[in-house]
This record gives sequence, structure tokens and C-alpha cells, in this order.
Amino acid sequence: MDATALRALQAPLKQRYREDPGSARAPMHAEGTFAEPGITCTVPTWSGPVRAGLHPFTGGDGSDACSGDMLLQALVACAGVTMRSVATAMGIDVRGARLTASADMDARGTLGVDREARVGFGAVEVVAEVDTDADDAALTRLGQLTERYCVVAQSLAGPVHLTVRRS
Repeated sequence: MDATALRALQAPLKQRYREDPGSARAPMHAEGTFAEPGITCTVPTWSGPVRAGLHPFTGGDGSDACSGDMLLQALVACAGVTMRSVATAMGIDVRGARLTASADMDARGTLGVDREARVGFGAVEVVAEVDTDADDAALTRLGQLTERYCVVAQSLAGPVHLTVRRS
């Protein structure tokens, strides 16, 4: 897809959202159940159920998916799709790319060992290695716009609220 085709695809959507801002609200949803034994949560995904469990640093044996890894995978997926869209809109030819996300977790926080230890990731870094002839200024702008428009990255910047209630 080139920039012209992308603009043509998105133009009616942008127009509708300008005229009716409420129509731009896309409900997103995920769910999980305690369907499997052990300290796990099974999450249905488009490619099948994923059973998440404890990370080995918190008592898991490594046989279940780690929700922290899943979060980083969602970040890489969103950043990748966003980057391809932005590169297309900017007219940057990207022949290929490899994106990685990394962060450290201090297990003392989530295990309640040290109240001063952070619960969650420290700084999260996403690195995109792209095969392109674009100059450094274009790559800098590509990175800035990708970060700005990546839904998962921007969501990580804000608080998450958890409610527990009876079913």
C-alpha cells in the first residue's frame, strides 16, 4: 500500500470522526478466566487460548505465558503497525524491520518483599531496526510519530484502574 491508497482508505473515516466525534470511539475488550488449574489465567485470543501464569522470578516454572512478555508483545505489535502506517503516509520505503521491546521487572515489588521496590516495569524501551534509505531526520520523525500515535505505548503512559466485584 502506498501513501495515496492509505489516505484514500482513511479519508472517509477521518471525515466521519470530524463530523461525529463519538463515532470514533472503538470499544476494545479482553477477558480472562480461571479455567485452568494452578495460579493461571486463560485469555482467549484470535489465535486460540493463552494460559498465563507466574513468571519464574515469582514462582512459576516457565511453562505458562508471562503476562509481562504479552504486554511487551502487544507493544511491539502496535508500534510495528503504527510505524508501517506512518512510514507509508510519509512516503518512506521500508524494505523490512525488526522491533524489540525490553524492560526490567523487580520481582521484590510484586512479591511484596520491599515496599520501596517498584511494582511493574521500569523504563520500557522499544527499538526499531529498519532497512531503508531514509535519512536520519526522516527516521527521527518516523520514531516521534510512531510513539505519538501508538495506542499501546500511549496507554502505558496513563493509569489503569482495577475493579473487583461479585459475579
